[in-house]
Amino acid sequence: MSQNELISGDFVDAHDPFGLFETWLTDAKAKEINDPNAVALATVDETGLPNVRMVLLKDFDTRGFVFYTNFESQKGTEILSQKKAAMCFHWKSLRRQVRLRGEVEQVTDEEADAYYKTRPIGSRIGAWASKQSRPLESRFALEKAVAEYTARYALGNIPRPPHWSGFRIKPSTIEFWQDGKFRLHDRVEFRRDSIDQPWSKVRMYP
Repeated sequence: MSQNELISGDFVDAHDPFGLFETWLTDAKAKEINDPNAVALATVDETGLPNVRMVLLKDFDTRGFVFYTNFESQKGTEILSQKKAAMCFHWKSLRRQVRLRGEVEQVTDEEADAYYKTRPIGSRIGAWASKQSRPLESRFALEKAVAEYTARYALGNIPRPPHWSGFRIKPSTIEFWQDGKFRLHDRVEFRRDSIDQPWSKVRMYP
């Protein structure tokens, strides 16, 4: 893809944000060295103070954007409390960014089980051993917990922990940004009043 193609602004003619995101994610998978599905996830606590951290997008379709986590973690408890979140993808090699925000729902047990089974054994054990976001007295304590759960599930299936599942952000806005010369970037925002309403599109000043 040439630099002229990167800054052409042709994407502003798109009418389907999910189709456009799929195209951009495919481009990122071909260009980004590490984790093209990495995304900054923002949540808020009970006082309205925001938190942000990197997670991995594991699935998306017209229903929304899915990631998995420990529901007892900071992000898990904040999402379960507020039922809202935001994401920001930034693909430096492509000079592109996508922001979205909306209400959040829990994925089905069937979806969570299916994804959990695809994880490496060590990651499945880690989901049991890690009390995510809570104080850890020592590295040894974590390694001990990993060893205990490894022994417990040495034979047979490793079940999904009841506190580990996925969230789906159902976006009400999705903004696409592409770098332009002299900071005259291209920005397009898709909006909808509810998930069963059609999208409208607004071109934004840089």
